[in-house]
Amino acid sequence: MELIPRERSEVAPGAVHVPDWLDLDEQGRLVDACRGWARGPAPMRHTKLPGGGTMSVQTVCLGWHWLPYRYSRTADDVDGSPVTPMPPWLAELGRRALARAYGDAEAAGYDPDAALVNFYDDQARMGLHQDKEERSDAPVVSLSIGDSCTFRFGNTRTRGRPYTDVELRSGDLFVFGGPSRFAYHGVPKVVPGTADPACGMESGRLNLTLRVTGLEG
Repeated sequence: MELIPRERSEVAPGAVHVPDWLDLDEQGRLVDACRGWARGPAPMRHTKLPGGGTMSVQTVCLGWHWLPYRYSRTADDVDGSPVTPMPPWLAELGRRALARAYGDAEAAGYDPDAALVNFYDDQARMGLHQDKEERSDAPVVSLSIGDSCTFRFGNTRTRGRPYTDVELRSGDLFVFGGPSRFAYHGVPKVVPGTADPACGMESGRLNLTLRVTGLEG
């Protein structure tokens, strides 16, 4: 139990951090689901970048398969398998999350049709980037499970300063939309050994990001 409870905070306009939003039972159910999704039909993989590099984070996608700079309904960079459908219960969790961050009115029409599930081991990192392959400016909902990380949330103009470093722990919710929807963000550090095994993970960090793609078909 926290000696001083962590409070909801607005890191930037439209960027909201809600600590401890998922309880341990909810975290465990998500971990079990992620393990199933990671097996396929389009399995978890290290994404290859256009310049020839490979991301240290492992990713599996739901609804739409993400590749750098585009989405597809098939895992074109793996084996062409169809992407796992977006579960309706996960979309509903996204609406609950948005209601907690922004209020019920903002969440009413939120209908995420894609999710990226990222797994970080203790060496994985995510460089500062914008989520801009979507044709929608609806908020991104981010859920963290497992080891804590440093989440760097920047501005919409440049990968450099100003930015704010936020500690995300298991169960935390982070939502960014509105003026912050296209802000640069990344994960420069994961802190190994900080996961509570009761969340379903002994090591590593899972991050689920729910998005509205605005795509059809």
